[in-house]
Amino acid sequence: MNNFRIAALVLIVAGVLGLAYGSFSYTRETHETKIGPIELSVKEKETVNIPVWAGAAAIALGVALLLAGRGKGG
Repeated sequence: MNNFRIAALVLIVAGVLGLAYGSFSYTRETHETKIGPIELSVKEKETVNIPVWAGAAAIALGVALLLAGRGKGG
C-alpha cells in the first residue's frame, strides 16, 4: 500500500467518524496545588465540535487522493 492510499484511507475514516459523532470531549487538568499534605487540582472538561463541512471535506479529499493514486499506476 503506498502513501497516497494510506493517507486517503485515514482521511476517509476521520471524515466518517467526524460526521457520525460530531464532537468529542476530553478532560484537561489546569491547576494543581500542594499545600503540605493537601493536594488540590482542577480538571476542566473540554468539548470540541467538528463541523459537518470538515467531515465532508476530509471524505472528499480522501476520495480525491485515492483517485489520484490510481492514475499513477497504483
